[in-house]
Amino acid sequence: MTPGARAHVCLVGAAFIFGTTFVTVKSAIGHAQPIPFLGARFLVGVLVVAPFAARRPATKGETRGAGLAGLALLSGYVFQTIGLRYTSSSVSAFVTYLLVIFVPLLHALRTRRLPRLAVAVGVGIAFFGLGLLTGAGGVGLGRGELLTVGAAFGFALHILALEAIAGRSDPLRINVIQLSVVAGACLGPGFFLGGYRFPLMTWLAVLYTGVAASAVAFFLQIWGQTHVDATRASLVLLMEPVFAALLGAWAGDRLGWRGGAGAALILIGIFVTELSSVADRLRAG
Repeated sequence: MTPGARAHVCLVGAAFIFGTTFVTVKSAIGHAQPIPFLGARFLVGVLVVAPFAARRPATKGETRGAGLAGLALLSGYVFQTIGLRYTSSSVSAFVTYLLVIFVPLLHALRTRRLPRLAVAVGVGIAFFGLGLLTGAGGVGLGRGELLTVGAAFGFALHILALEAIAGRSDPLRINVIQLSVVAGACLGPGFFLGGYRFPLMTWLAVLYTGVAASAVAFFLQIWGQTHVDATRASLVLLMEPVFAALLGAWAGDRLGWRGGAGAALILIGIFVTELSSVADRLRAG
């Protein structure tokens, strides 16, 4: 198997693992508060990654760059996990992936250039789909969906923060620093926001999400992106909300025809936006 093929397998594996966490976290936070759950989950991730990261050489500026990425990751996970208390796992997965649309919009804001027409069209399609998915008819969103839109924005900032330090620091060191930021920000407040007296099933969810998602899936994604460009990687990772919806349906969380149509429109909007980025890169190359 070629490195490119292995990279695609890694990205699909990461998408699958990330997709499974929506149902897992939705169940876990029914018995635990979001902040202590995140603190415990990301601490597990740090403990798994740290021994490997310690063997890698440090680079100048990695703490600041990865720390900023960690702050963005923190905002994304806090909004997403709290939002899961008020919306379904399937809806959360599709709304979260609006991050792929926020990235070019934030890039346009940073460069002070208007986004391309295709990007604007993709955004419009995706947000119309969001209205169908949430049953809001495009007029308003519920608390859970609004919080998850905030999560998508935070994860978009995370992608841009990682882009700024990619290739200059070791991926394992970046990962352990950003995971440490999230764990450190949540562990202390967690004692006052519900505490850590979790039932056994919640601790199992902590271990699964901490090891599988925070440690393994992030590593698979980072390794995959060393052999596949970011645009193609993001398209492969679009399988994440699809996996989440399939697992959600298996768990009894069905979208219905309206929600399914909305989810499809979100994916179409994301594809339109990403294909515009591909066209730009081909012209530039």
